[in-house]
Amino acid sequence: MEMAQPQGANTVLVGKKPVMNYVIAVLTLVHQGVKEVFIKARGRAISKAVDTVEIIKNRFLPGKVDVEDIKIGSQTLTNPQGREARVSIIEIKLKVKE
Repeated sequence: MEMAQPQGANTVLVGKKPVMNYVIAVLTLVHQGVKEVFIKARGRAISKAVDTVEIIKNRFLPGKVDVEDIKIGSQTLTNPQGREARVSIIEIKLKVKE
């Protein structure tokens, strides 16, 4: 699956860091005036991406952001031994209300 938005200034890539790091990154973008934020993750980090969105929606910006779109899919990666593995990916688009 191709993601709709290339990685840019309004994209947060979720990985191994604590969830609150990603929450702060999204809040920073919102306070800088960004109207759409893309949160992307793959594999085991998908649950952290969902947690990030829920914390923002319910605790930090209740009623001020909406989940506009969610895209899911998979990517084929090749490990160092040459084996291919499929990894799930998610992209969540948050839209800031006016």
